Amino acid sequence: MSDLSEPVGASGTTFSHVKPADTPWRSDGLRDFFLYRDLGIAEATNGRVIAHLVKANMAPEQGTGWHRHEADFQIVLMTKGWAKFMYGDQETLVQAGDCVHQRPGIVHYLFDYSPDMEYLEIVSPAAFKTVDAPAPCDVPLPAPWG
Repeated sequence: MSDLSEPVGASGTTFSHVKPADTPWRSDGLRDFFLYRDLGIAEATNGRVIAHLVKANMAPEQGTGWHRHEADFQIVLMTKGWAKFMYGDQETLVQAGDCVHQRPGIVHYLFDYSPDMEYLEIVSPAAFKTVDAPAPCDVPLPAPWG
């Protein structure tokens, strides 16, 4: 019988099964107006990939600011609600069911989202960096909640 937690093959990755009760929603992620729930992938892949759920915690006031990520791969799969992003000078509405591949280095700004917004984010490597970027254009104001 095999031990599913033992690394297999050259990948050095392990089996992972995380249930909702296994990891709490945390407020100490990249943005204080979001909550984050780790899905155990960074540990299972020895830091090659991170997967976490992100959800709205507060109404949008200033958004994320213009930034880019130093990463090889990043996708956002919107599972609930919606969010409005600026990708360069292009406004993009991302709704539940939509998947966005954010190419490496793309300058973007999440500026508005619904109270029920929740998305799955997968990034490689797990310890990616976020770098502030100059604004390529003005950003619309978020709609108030309520």
